[in-house]
Amino acid sequence: MLETEDIRTENRELRRQLQALISHARNNEQILRRQQELELRIIGVGGLKELLDEVLVAYRRSSELDVVTLSLVDPEYEIHRMLQDMGSNPADMPDLLFFEDNCDLAQLFGTQLTPLLGSFHAERHRFLFPGGSAVESVAILPLVRRQELIGTLNLGSFDRGRFVSGMATDFIERMGGIVAISLENVVNGERLKHFGLTDALTGVHNRRYFEQRLYDEVARVKRHGQGLSCLFMDIDFFKRINDTFGHQAGDVALREVAARIRACLRSCDVLVRYGGEEFAALLVETGEEGALASAERIRTGVGGRAFGLPDGTELAITLSVGVATLREYDPSSDIESVARHLVERADQGVYRAKQAGRNRVAVSSLS
Repeated sequence: MLETEDIRTENRELRRQLQALISHARNNEQILRRQQELELRIIGVGGLKELLDEVLVAYRRSSELDVVTLSLVDPEYEIHRMLQDMGSNPADMPDLLFFEDNCDLAQLFGTQLTPLLGSFHAERHRFLFPGGSAVESVAILPLVRRQELIGTLNLGSFDRGRFVSGMATDFIERMGGIVAISLENVVNGERLKHFGLTDALTGVHNRRYFEQRLYDEVARVKRHGQGLSCLFMDIDFFKRINDTFGHQAGDVALREVAARIRACLRSCDVLVRYGGEEFAALLVETGEEGALASAERIRTGVGGRAFGLPDGTELAITLSVGVATLREYDPSSDIESVARHLVERADQGVYRAKQAGRNRVAVSSLS
Protein backbone atom coordinates (compact mmCIF):
# COMPACT_ATOMS: atom_id res chain seq x y z
CA MET A 1 0.00 0.00 0.00
CA LEU A 2 2.88 2.31 0.93
CA GLU A 3 4.65 1.48 -2.34
CA THR A 4 1.50 2.34 -4.31
CA GLU A 5 1.20 5.71 -2.56
CA ASP A 6 4.88 6.43 -3.20
CA ILE A 7 4.42 5.65 -6.88
CA ARG A 8 1.41 7.97 -7.05
CA THR A 9 3.37 10.75 -5.35
CA GLU A 10 6.28 10.22 -7.70
CA ASN A 11 3.93 10.29 -10.71
CA ARG A 12 2.35 13.53 -9.49
CA GLU A 13 5.80 15.08 -9.14
CA LEU A 14 6.80 13.86 -12.60
CA ARG A 15 3.59 15.28 -14.09
CA ARG A 16 4.27 18.60 -12.33
CA GLN A 17 7.81 18.68 -13.68
CA LEU A 18 6.59 17.74 -17.15
CA GLN A 19 3.96 20.47 -17.06
CA ALA A 20 6.60 22.99 -15.97
CA LEU A 21 8.85 21.90 -18.85
CA ILE A 22 5.99 22.19 -21.34
CA SER A 23 5.06 25.62 -19.98
CA HIS A 24 8.71 26.72 -20.18
CA ALA A 25 8.98 25.43 -23.75
CA ARG A 26 5.79 27.24 -24.77
CA ASN A 27 7.06 30.44 -23.15
CA ASN A 28 10.36 30.11 -25.01
CA GLU A 29 8.45 29.46 -28.23
CA GLN A 30 6.43 32.66 -27.71
CA ILE A 31 9.59 34.64 -26.97
CA LEU A 32 11.26 33.22 -30.09
CA ARG A 33 8.19 34.04 -32.19
CA ARG A 34 8.11 37.62 -30.90
CA GLN A 35 11.84 37.93 -31.53
CA GLN A 36 11.48 36.68 -35.10
CA GLU A 37 8.53 39.01 -35.78
CA LEU A 38 10.52 41.97 -34.46
CA GLU A 39 13.56 41.01 -36.53
CA LEU A 40 11.43 40.85 -39.68
CA ARG A 41 9.93 44.26 -38.91
CA ILE A 42 13.37 45.76 -38.36
CA ILE A 43 14.68 44.27 -41.61
CA GLY A 44 11.65 45.63 -43.47
CA VAL A 45 11.63 49.20 -42.12
CA GLY A 46 11.40 51.91 -44.74
CA GLY A 47 13.07 54.81 -42.97
CA LEU A 48 15.27 56.02 -40.14
CA LYS A 49 12.49 57.15 -37.80
CA GLU A 50 10.69 53.81 -38.20
CA LEU A 51 13.91 51.91 -37.42
CA LEU A 52 14.52 53.97 -34.28
CA ASP A 53 10.97 53.31 -33.10
CA GLU A 54 11.35 49.55 -33.59
CA VAL A 55 14.71 49.41 -31.81
CA LEU A 56 14.14 51.84 -28.96
CA VAL A 57 10.47 51.16 -28.24
CA ALA A 58 9.25 47.86 -29.73
CA TYR A 59 12.39 45.90 -28.87
CA ARG A 60 12.38 47.16 -25.28
CA ARG A 61 8.75 46.12 -24.84
CA SER A 62 8.93 42.74 -26.57
CA SER A 63 12.11 41.75 -24.70
CA GLU A 64 10.81 43.15 -21.38
CA LEU A 65 13.86 45.36 -20.95
CA ASP A 66 13.94 48.34 -18.62
CA VAL A 67 16.25 50.53 -20.70
CA VAL A 68 17.36 50.45 -24.34
CA THR A 69 19.61 53.10 -25.83
CA LEU A 70 21.28 53.36 -29.22
CA SER A 71 24.71 54.93 -29.73
CA LEU A 72 25.63 56.10 -33.23
CA VAL A 73 28.99 57.28 -34.53
CA ASP A 74 28.10 60.37 -36.56
CA PRO A 75 31.26 62.42 -37.22
CA GLU A 76 29.68 64.68 -39.86
CA TYR A 77 26.36 65.03 -37.99
CA GLU A 78 24.73 63.45 -41.04
CA ILE A 79 22.22 61.28 -39.17
CA HIS A 80 21.54 64.16 -36.81
CA ARG A 81 20.65 66.40 -39.77
CA MET A 82 18.54 63.66 -41.38
CA LEU A 83 16.33 63.55 -38.31
CA GLN A 84 16.05 67.33 -38.26
CA ASP A 85 15.06 67.31 -41.92
CA MET A 86 12.27 64.86 -41.04
CA GLY A 87 10.97 67.27 -38.43
CA SER A 88 12.42 65.41 -35.42
CA ASN A 89 14.62 67.06 -32.84
CA PRO A 90 17.35 64.64 -31.69
CA ALA A 91 17.53 66.58 -28.42
CA ASP A 92 14.04 65.23 -27.66
CA MET A 93 15.26 61.62 -28.06
CA PRO A 94 17.23 60.89 -24.84
CA ASP A 95 17.74 57.22 -25.75
CA LEU A 96 19.55 58.15 -28.97
CA LEU A 97 23.20 59.05 -28.39
CA PHE A 98 25.63 60.55 -30.89
CA PHE A 99 29.43 60.34 -30.89
CA GLU A 100 31.86 62.21 -33.15
CA ASP A 101 34.13 59.14 -33.32
CA ASN A 102 34.12 55.57 -32.03
CA CYS A 103 37.04 55.93 -29.59
CA ASP A 104 34.99 55.84 -26.36
CA LEU A 105 32.90 52.93 -27.63
CA ALA A 106 35.91 50.97 -28.90
CA GLN A 107 37.61 51.22 -25.50
CA LEU A 108 34.77 49.19 -23.98
CA PHE A 109 35.43 46.22 -26.25
CA GLY A 110 39.19 46.21 -26.67
CA THR A 111 40.29 44.00 -29.55
CA GLN A 112 37.20 41.76 -29.57
CA LEU A 113 34.01 43.30 -30.97
CA THR A 114 31.69 40.91 -29.15
CA PRO A 115 28.77 41.62 -26.79
CA LEU A 116 29.64 42.69 -23.24
CA LEU A 117 27.38 41.30 -20.52
CA GLY A 118 27.55 41.83 -16.79
CA SER A 119 26.90 44.17 -13.89
CA PHE A 120 26.38 47.88 -14.46
CA HIS A 121 29.41 49.96 -13.47
CA ALA A 122 28.70 53.68 -13.32
CA GLU A 123 32.19 54.81 -14.33
CA ARG A 124 32.27 52.56 -17.40
CA HIS A 125 28.64 52.48 -18.51
CA ARG A 126 26.84 55.65 -17.41
CA PHE A 127 27.60 57.47 -20.68
CA LEU A 128 25.56 54.80 -22.51
CA PHE A 129 22.67 54.91 -20.02
CA PRO A 130 22.33 58.62 -19.13
CA GLY A 131 18.90 58.16 -17.56
CA GLY A 132 19.35 54.63 -16.20
CA SER A 133 20.25 55.26 -12.57
CA ALA A 134 18.47 52.05 -11.47
CA VAL A 135 20.17 49.79 -14.03
CA GLU A 136 21.81 46.74 -12.41
CA SER A 137 22.97 44.65 -15.37
CA VAL A 138 23.74 45.47 -19.00
CA ALA A 139 24.35 43.96 -22.41
CA ILE A 140 26.27 46.18 -24.83
CA LEU A 141 26.12 44.99 -28.43
CA PRO A 142 28.63 46.33 -30.97
CA LEU A 143 27.15 47.44 -34.28
CA VAL A 144 29.75 46.57 -36.90
CA ARG A 145 29.84 47.13 -40.65
CA ARG A 146 32.88 46.24 -42.76
CA GLN A 147 34.99 45.63 -39.66
CA GLU A 148 34.23 49.13 -38.39
CA LEU A 149 32.37 49.96 -35.18
CA ILE A 150 29.49 52.26 -36.16
CA GLY A 151 27.67 52.28 -32.83
CA THR A 152 26.28 50.14 -30.00
CA LEU A 153 22.89 48.82 -28.97
CA ASN A 154 22.73 49.09 -25.18
CA LEU A 155 20.35 46.94 -23.13
CA GLY A 156 19.78 47.62 -19.45
CA SER A 157 17.86 45.74 -16.76
CA PHE A 158 16.93 46.55 -13.18
CA ASP A 159 17.45 42.83 -12.46
CA ARG A 160 21.04 42.10 -11.42
CA GLY A 161 20.79 38.58 -12.82
CA ARG A 162 19.32 39.46 -16.26
CA PHE A 163 22.72 39.81 -17.97
CA VAL A 164 25.61 37.81 -16.57
CA SER A 165 29.09 37.39 -17.99
CA GLY A 166 29.45 34.01 -19.71
CA MET A 167 25.78 33.52 -20.60
CA ALA A 168 24.77 32.64 -24.18
CA THR A 169 24.57 35.62 -26.53
CA ASP A 170 23.23 34.05 -29.76
CA PHE A 171 19.93 35.96 -29.80
CA ILE A 172 21.31 39.37 -28.93
CA GLU A 173 24.31 38.98 -31.25
CA ARG A 174 21.93 38.32 -34.11
CA MET A 175 19.86 41.36 -33.14
CA GLY A 176 23.00 43.50 -33.13
CA GLY A 177 23.86 42.32 -36.65
CA ILE A 178 20.33 42.98 -37.91
CA VAL A 179 20.27 46.49 -36.42
CA ALA A 180 23.68 47.31 -37.94
CA ILE A 181 22.65 46.18 -41.43
CA SER A 182 19.25 47.88 -41.21
CA LEU A 183 20.85 51.10 -39.99
CA GLU A 184 23.21 51.13 -42.96
CA ASN A 185 20.33 50.46 -45.34
CA VAL A 186 18.07 53.24 -44.04
CA VAL A 187 20.91 55.79 -43.89
CA ASN A 188 21.81 54.99 -47.50
CA GLY A 189 18.15 55.29 -48.41
CA GLU A 190 17.89 58.66 -46.69
CA ARG A 191 21.01 59.80 -48.57
CA LEU A 192 19.33 58.96 -51.86
CA LYS A 193 16.20 60.84 -50.80
CA HIS A 194 18.36 63.76 -49.75
CA PHE A 195 20.03 63.95 -53.15
CA GLY A 196 16.61 63.99 -54.80
CA LEU A 197 15.31 66.69 -52.46
CA THR A 198 18.31 69.03 -52.43
CA ASP A 199 19.21 71.92 -54.69
CA ALA A 200 22.65 71.14 -56.09
CA LEU A 201 23.76 74.77 -56.39
CA THR A 202 22.93 76.11 -52.92
CA GLY A 203 22.87 72.93 -50.82
CA VAL A 204 19.47 73.75 -49.32
CA HIS A 205 16.35 71.71 -50.03
CA ASN A 206 14.40 72.05 -53.24
CA ARG A 207 10.77 72.77 -54.07
CA ARG A 208 9.80 69.09 -54.04
CA TYR A 209 10.96 68.79 -50.43
CA PHE A 210 9.12 72.00 -49.53
CA GLU A 211 5.85 70.62 -50.83
CA GLN A 212 6.26 67.39 -48.87
CA ARG A 213 7.03 69.19 -45.62
CA LEU A 214 4.34 71.81 -46.21
CA TYR A 215 1.60 69.16 -46.15
CA ASP A 216 3.16 67.53 -43.06
CA GLU A 217 3.32 70.82 -41.16
CA VAL A 218 -0.22 71.87 -42.12
CA ALA A 219 -1.44 68.46 -40.95
CA ARG A 220 0.38 69.07 -37.66
CA VAL A 221 -1.46 72.37 -37.25
CA LYS A 222 -4.70 70.52 -37.88
CA ARG A 223 -3.90 67.93 -35.19
CA HIS A 224 -2.34 70.10 -32.51
CA GLY A 225 -3.33 73.68 -33.30
CA GLN A 226 0.28 74.87 -33.43
CA GLY A 227 1.15 77.97 -35.44
CA LEU A 228 2.83 77.79 -38.84
CA SER A 229 4.30 80.65 -40.85
CA CYS A 230 5.57 80.73 -44.41
CA LEU A 231 8.16 83.15 -45.82
CA PHE A 232 8.76 83.79 -49.49
CA MET A 233 12.00 85.64 -50.28
CA ASP A 234 13.00 87.04 -53.65
CA ILE A 235 16.41 88.55 -54.49
CA ASP A 236 15.88 92.09 -55.75
CA PHE A 237 17.12 92.89 -59.28
CA PHE A 238 18.70 89.45 -59.69
CA LYS A 239 18.50 89.61 -63.50
CA ARG A 240 20.62 92.75 -63.36
CA ILE A 241 23.32 90.80 -61.46
CA ASN A 242 23.44 88.11 -64.15
CA ASP A 243 23.41 90.62 -66.98
CA THR A 244 26.11 92.83 -65.44
CA PHE A 245 28.48 90.34 -63.82
CA GLY A 246 27.60 87.05 -65.53
CA HIS A 247 25.89 83.86 -64.47
CA GLN A 248 28.86 82.69 -62.42
CA ALA A 249 28.45 85.78 -60.22
CA GLY A 250 24.74 84.99 -60.00
CA ASP A 251 25.54 81.49 -58.77
CA VAL A 252 27.88 82.91 -56.12
CA ALA A 253 25.13 85.26 -55.01
CA LEU A 254 22.57 82.46 -54.75
CA ARG A 255 24.89 80.31 -52.64
CA GLU A 256 25.76 83.20 -50.33
CA VAL A 257 22.13 84.29 -49.94
CA ALA A 258 21.13 80.71 -49.06
CA ALA A 259 23.89 80.51 -46.44
CA ARG A 260 22.91 83.84 -44.88
CA ILE A 261 19.22 82.94 -44.74
CA ARG A 262 19.99 79.56 -43.18
CA ALA A 263 22.12 81.25 -40.51
CA CYS A 264 19.06 83.29 -39.47
CA LEU A 265 16.74 80.29 -39.04
CA ARG A 266 16.35 77.65 -36.36
CA SER A 267 17.36 74.04 -36.99
CA CYS A 268 13.69 72.99 -36.96
CA ASP A 269 12.72 75.48 -39.70
CA VAL A 270 12.62 74.47 -43.36
CA LEU A 271 14.54 76.43 -46.00
CA VAL A 272 14.31 75.70 -49.74
CA ARG A 273 15.31 77.22 -53.01
CA TYR A 274 11.85 77.48 -54.50
CA GLY A 275 13.03 78.33 -57.99
CA GLY A 276 15.35 80.77 -59.75
CA GLU A 277 16.19 83.58 -57.32
CA GLU A 278 13.29 82.78 -54.97
CA PHE A 279 13.61 81.04 -51.59
CA ALA A 280 10.91 79.87 -49.21
CA ALA A 281 10.89 78.92 -45.54
CA LEU A 282 8.47 77.19 -43.19
CA LEU A 283 8.69 78.39 -39.59
CA VAL A 284 7.18 75.69 -37.39
CA GLU A 285 5.23 76.60 -34.27
CA THR A 286 5.63 80.28 -35.16
CA GLY A 287 2.96 82.97 -35.13
CA GLU A 288 2.90 86.19 -37.12
CA GLU A 289 4.93 88.21 -34.63
CA GLY A 290 7.73 85.64 -34.55
CA ALA A 291 7.61 85.27 -38.34
CA LEU A 292 7.95 89.03 -38.81
CA ALA A 293 10.97 89.09 -36.49
CA SER A 294 12.58 86.23 -38.44
CA ALA A 295 11.83 87.91 -41.77
CA GLU A 296 13.44 91.18 -40.64
CA ARG A 297 16.44 89.28 -39.32
CA ILE A 298 16.83 87.57 -42.69
CA ARG A 299 16.38 90.79 -44.66
CA THR A 300 19.06 92.61 -42.67
CA GLY A 301 21.29 89.52 -42.57
CA VAL A 302 21.36 89.36 -46.36
CA GLY A 303 21.47 93.09 -47.08
CA GLY A 304 23.59 94.21 -44.15
CA ARG A 305 26.94 93.71 -45.86
CA ALA A 306 28.13 93.35 -49.44
CA PHE A 307 29.02 90.08 -51.15
CA GLY A 308 32.51 89.53 -52.49
CA LEU A 309 32.66 88.13 -56.04
CA PRO A 310 35.63 86.03 -57.24
CA ASP A 311 37.10 89.00 -59.13
CA GLY A 312 37.06 91.14 -55.99
CA THR A 313 33.93 93.09 -56.88
CA GLU A 314 31.73 94.06 -53.91
CA LEU A 315 28.08 93.36 -54.63
CA ALA A 316 25.15 94.65 -52.56
CA ILE A 317 22.10 92.37 -52.52
CA THR A 318 18.71 92.90 -50.91
CA LEU A 319 15.64 90.73 -50.39
CA SER A 320 11.91 91.32 -50.61
CA VAL A 321 10.12 89.07 -48.12
CA GLY A 322 6.48 88.02 -47.93
CA VAL A 323 5.02 86.63 -44.69
CA ALA A 324 1.86 84.55 -44.20
CA THR A 325 0.76 82.80 -41.02
CA LEU A 326 -1.71 79.98 -40.50
CA ARG A 327 -3.34 80.85 -37.18
CA GLU A 328 -6.34 78.52 -37.06
CA TYR A 329 -7.38 75.48 -39.04
CA ASP A 330 -10.91 75.34 -40.39
CA PRO A 331 -12.06 71.71 -39.86
CA SER A 332 -14.11 71.89 -43.05
CA SER A 333 -11.00 72.63 -45.16
CA ASP A 334 -8.74 69.96 -46.63
CA ILE A 335 -4.97 70.03 -46.04
CA GLU A 336 -4.10 70.61 -49.72
CA SER A 337 -6.26 73.72 -50.08
CA VAL A 338 -5.04 75.21 -46.78
CA ALA A 339 -1.41 74.60 -47.78
CA ARG A 340 -1.95 76.11 -51.22
CA HIS A 341 -3.63 79.17 -49.72
CA LEU A 342 -0.77 79.71 -47.26
CA VAL A 343 1.80 79.64 -50.09
CA GLU A 344 -0.28 81.94 -52.28
CA ARG A 345 -0.52 84.51 -49.49
CA ALA A 346 3.22 84.43 -48.82
CA ASP A 347 3.85 84.89 -52.54
CA GLN A 348 1.44 87.82 -52.58
CA GLY A 349 3.41 89.31 -49.70
CA VAL A 350 6.57 89.27 -51.86
CA TYR A 351 4.67 91.08 -54.63
CA ARG A 352 3.47 93.73 -52.16
CA ALA A 353 7.03 94.19 -50.81
CA LYS A 354 8.35 94.75 -54.34
CA GLN A 355 5.53 97.12 -55.19
CA ALA A 356 6.36 99.13 -52.06
CA GLY A 357 9.98 99.64 -53.13
CA ARG A 358 11.78 96.31 -52.48
CA ASN A 359 14.19 95.48 -49.64
CA ARG A 360 11.34 95.19 -47.17
CA VAL A 361 8.98 92.76 -45.46
CA ALA A 362 5.24 92.61 -46.19
CA VAL A 363 2.57 90.60 -44.40
CA SER A 364 -0.26 88.99 -46.31
CA SER A 365 -3.00 87.88 -43.92
CA LEU A 366 -4.96 84.71 -44.54
CA SER A 367 -8.65 85.41 -45.00
